[in-house]
Amino acid sequence: MTLIHPTAVIDPKAELDSSVKVGAYTVIGGNAQIGAGTEIGPHAVIEGHTVIGENNRIFQFASLGAQPQDKKWKGEPTRLIIGNGNTIREFTTFNTGTVTGIGETRVGDDNWIMAYCHLAHDCVVGSHTIFANNASLAGHVTIGDYVVLGGYTLVFQFCTIGNYAMTAFSAGVHKDVPPYFMAAGYRAEPAGINSEGMRRNGFTAEQIANVKDVYKTVYLRDLPFEEAKADILKRAETLPELAVFKEFFEHSSSRGIIR
Repeated sequence: MTLIHPTAVIDPKAELDSSVKVGAYTVIGGNAQIGAGTEIGPHAVIEGHTVIGENNRIFQFASLGAQPQDKKWKGEPTRLIIGNGNTIREFTTFNTGTVTGIGETRVGDDNWIMAYCHLAHDCVVGSHTIFANNASLAGHVTIGDYVVLGGYTLVFQFCTIGNYAMTAFSAGVHKDVPPYFMAAGYRAEPAGINSEGMRRNGFTAEQIANVKDVYKTVYLRDLPFEEAKADILKRAETLPELAVFKEFFEHSSSRGIIR
């Protein structure tokens, strides 16, 4: 109990590991479950059916597990699930899911989510992502692993952003962004590939060149999209770095990709 500030308000039904640290004036509701080694700063609010894993760092004024901003929500016990090793900075807001969606909002492991970011209901965020300040996801958005969202990026509902993709400052993402690709602009358009991100994550020059050729196939060779897609999937059978495109095409939204 020495790790919990005396001014914190914690519902006796909440389940906190004995190693959890809680700062002054933080409020934790009765349906919260918080794993070992997680640290919660002052003035944070954790409510709703929220499950938080181990070794997360949650900064002051974060709001996690509040009801979804969806008029169809009628008090159903939908959830927010957060994995391990995440950094969640000041004034972030993560909402629970809805029964008309997948019933939960999910965040993976080792994500770095900066101040004022928003995750709406039924979003799925992978692992090892970086969300710069004020990046916001509308409902039902899917974000892959190792994605980087530039500051003030806005992602429209139901969009999918593939693994290792990146958005520029103030990008308005209204369609899906394929893996490794970059998106920029108020109405986001393709802007090359995230070659620097690939290098930092250990991809070889040959693998980067293969992804660059995929980008050319989609945007620069004047092919019908279905023909370009078939070509990419065929190459993905022998090139491991392209395997993520198969998953992306299988789970992409009906909005189509940025063009």
